[in-house]
Amino acid sequence: MKDISLKKPAVGICLAAVLWTIMFSPWTAPHVNFWVMMTCSGAALTLYSTWAAPGWWKDIRFDLSNMILGVLFAAALWGVFWLGEFFSTLIFDFARPQVDSIYGMKEGENPVILTLLMLLIIGPAEEIFWRGYIQKQLSQKWNPNVGFIVTTLVYSLVHIPKMNFMLIMAAAVAGLFWGLAYRLYPEKFGAILISHAIWDCAVFIWFPIM
Repeated sequence: MKDISLKKPAVGICLAAVLWTIMFSPWTAPHVNFWVMMTCSGAALTLYSTWAAPGWWKDIRFDLSNMILGVLFAAALWGVFWLGEFFSTLIFDFARPQVDSIYGMKEGENPVILTLLMLLIIGPAEEIFWRGYIQKQLSQKWNPNVGFIVTTLVYSLVHIPKMNFMLIMAAAVAGLFWGLAYRLYPEKFGAILISHAIWDCAVFIWFPIM
């Protein structure tokens, strides 16, 4: 077990919590453009990860196997969400309106620009910070299982300011999926990064679950 300080990861998590609160809180969200804020937040967290633990890019491979696995991961997670939405709307009356409110964040936006932002910045940035930095650091500090559990929990909790149960559950499921993939296959970090970017575009733009 490496003697790693938790100070920098803790500061990073606090920074993410502040940024996500600004994006999602009903008191601040109406005053910012979600997509601009999300893009800037992703860039800020990537820069923080680079400063706190330089060299994360050495874990990324974009060879054919990673690309294929990334697409398969994205397709599998989309399927999980399709099933989740289907059953949740049968069980909970509030599920569909809450899902619709999430999709409402893209109204009036250019789908091409959103696709580029999610593919090139937002999706990759989230994986670089949450799995490539936070989960990796916590796993080295404690052990891979604890790092996976704590990172997934925090990733879910930062979405609470939206006060949308379906969004929090979506973050929990996605966090479990990508966190477990990183726990089991850290050498496939490139595939995990690709899967997040493609899944973002698929679920929001290409094949929305509506």
